[in-house]
Amino acid sequence: MRTTINLDPDIAAAADQLRRSKHIGLSEAINELARAGLTARSGRQPFRQPFRQRTHDLGLVMDVSNVAEALEYLDTAEHINDR
Repeated sequence: MRTTINLDPDIAAAADQLRRSKHIGLSEAINELARAGLTARSGRQPFRQPFRQRTHDLGLVMDVSNVAEALEYLDTAEHINDR
């Protein structure tokens, strides 16, 4: 299939480097890079870390079942500890 595409400079450089190192044509180099990208995505995604909620001890123990009351408590200056 013949298609015209515009490559970003970093992609063009990677394709050219692969082409020169393996003595292959540009189309074959682009195909190898695309296949490598597809293979990397089919397995685990190494760049995405699972979400982990960070918590910090604020020195407060409170019931948060009444949200309005909890917000009122947190908004009052007399309950804030300077650390």
